[in-house]
Amino acid sequence: MGVYEDKLRDFLTHLQLERGASPHTVEAYRRDLIDLGDFVEHSDPDTIPAGVLDDYTVALRDRGLSAATVRRRMAAVRAFFKHRAREGGREDAGRTVPLPRLGRSLPDPLTKAEAEAIVTQPDATPRGLRDRAMLELLYGAGLRVSELVSLRVSDIDLAEGVVRCTGKGAKQRIVPMGKSSTEATRIYLQRGRPYLGRLQRGDILFLNHRGQGITRQAVFQLVREHARKAGITKDVTPHTLRHSFATHLLEGGCDLRSVQEMLGHASIETTQVYTHVSADHVRKAYFKAHPRA
Repeated sequence: MGVYEDKLRDFLTHLQLERGASPHTVEAYRRDLIDLGDFVEHSDPDTIPAGVLDDYTVALRDRGLSAATVRRRMAAVRAFFKHRAREGGREDAGRTVPLPRLGRSLPDPLTKAEAEAIVTQPDATPRGLRDRAMLELLYGAGLRVSELVSLRVSDIDLAEGVVRCTGKGAKQRIVPMGKSSTEATRIYLQRGRPYLGRLQRGDILFLNHRGQGITRQAVFQLVREHARKAGITKDVTPHTLRHSFATHLLEGGCDLRSVQEMLGHASIETTQVYTHVSADHVRKAYFKAHPRA
């Protein structure tokens, strides 16, 4: 058992014995904090930076969880960190843990030029070719970061230009990759992936420098890195590229049902948030172009 599990067990014991929490409450905290542990790869909770918690919040939303569920999970994280502060492990006492507002906020998509600048930023080294292929799939196919890191080589059909991914609820869908994503993935498979690590295991598509599957945290970091190098000042996450994928499709005239299918949303209501962004784009275009506006 690792350090994360040890400190989580101590916190759950504190809830039960010192605060008199019910077994149901303790179990709910346990489930939520085990999920956090998986996301941070079981790092010491006393050393997890606030930025990683922001990424975790985005990842929870990316799974399609409601704002209320995300808020409840992050409240559990805050309670855990406050306990660690009382034990002398942290200084922030959980104050930096974000608690999302209830209600759905509109996404802040990239412009088409910003998205282009980010996905074309990586160089031609093996890692650069990998990053280019990942960025192209995040923006060109609208994949969730969890879907991206779980892709297998066999999930890619370069001849047809499609990718098969497994989304929320283990539901599979097939999404068009587009010419840019297809070509970037082809080049990565030919000139990038074979040079990442000596002992490559299995069929995992995207590898780190040790030949193992790349992690969600690494994807968050490289997206931010390439956005910074491209001169983008706004905070960019993998989900920003997914937001931009959907928004730019609607702005280009794609119908909502098709966007829903490509995003893997179970409900059309989840996809409809993008119609507000697209409508705002149309309104601005009208006032800019019409002589009587």
